[in-house]
Amino acid sequence: MRRWPVVALVVAGLCVATAATAASITIVGGATASQPAKRLTPPGPHLGGCPMFPASNAWNQKIASTPLHPRSAQIINKIQSIGGTKLHPDFGSYQGYGIPFAVVPATQPLVPIIYRPTGYGDESDPGPFPIPPNAPVEGGGTGDSHVLVLQEGTCKLYELFAASHNADGSWSADSGARWDLTTGALRTIGWTSADAAGLPILPGLVRYDEVAAGSINHAIRVTFSKTQAGFILPATHLASGDSDPTLPAMGMRLRLSASFNVNALTGQSRVIATAMQHYGLIVADNGSNWFFQGAPDPGWNDDDLNQLKAIPGTAFEVVDTGPVQTG
Repeated sequence: MRRWPVVALVVAGLCVATAATAASITIVGGATASQPAKRLTPPGPHLGGCPMFPASNAWNQKIASTPLHPRSAQIINKIQSIGGTKLHPDFGSYQGYGIPFAVVPATQPLVPIIYRPTGYGDESDPGPFPIPPNAPVEGGGTGDSHVLVLQEGTCKLYELFAASHNADGSWSADSGARWDLTTGALRTIGWTSADAAGLPILPGLVRYDEVAAGSINHAIRVTFSKTQAGFILPATHLASGDSDPTLPAMGMRLRLSASFNVNALTGQSRVIATAMQHYGLIVADNGSNWFFQGAPDPGWNDDDLNQLKAIPGTAFEVVDTGPVQTG
């Protein structure tokens, strides 16, 4: 993850001392099945008995008929000129490939969160967070080292960037965010999150349980190597100093063209590509071009997913979901 600019920040989350031992984690890493709902639930994606935001939230809105962005062709051409040119699933069946998550009970003990002075503590939510000591860390603690924890009962989502567990039970991180999954509340304008764009990560991951059920009903997180100095809601943070309007902005939505024949794909790839036509992609971070993220799971068929690597960026188009902001 690359952010812009970097400023000196504060240490937060030390004021509450709680037990560092964890209650049992009901789901760890890429879950293979959602917990059954205990009551009637509204439409839209769910996990652990919680909505992944309301059905009306931008993540859960179809964009198949949304008008094209006036610079769609120029933006796609720009993306294709500066990096990888084909779609790439950044997850798979083997351990450590993808962004894992954990679902914990409402009784999970709270622990302090310490934001490093070189990070983004002044744009982060202070601890304590209900993160267990054995919560999975993306990449095993290398790279972006995201930690994602959904708490059952409260339906709160807690996410950390550059996270590491401390001997006293606390966690250190460069940034962190708390999300209420029952509302559509955004970050403060200008604030980052555990993702450069100020967006949540878990609602945009491709999960095996969704694909196994036959459909993904939300937008998918994607990265590009260069972005412009701006963001489109629901993103709230920029991560570039480049004013080129033909670069993608944080929060920009892209969709797989309706002319692309998803029926030529099979299995898991067809489900994912269909979601890209209906719900599209949301630009969430700077990273490798056309890399889209999912949770690791042994149920993934890597040979099947490889079909997606043949889809060129030129099969996508940019849609107009609002103005680019620089505030």
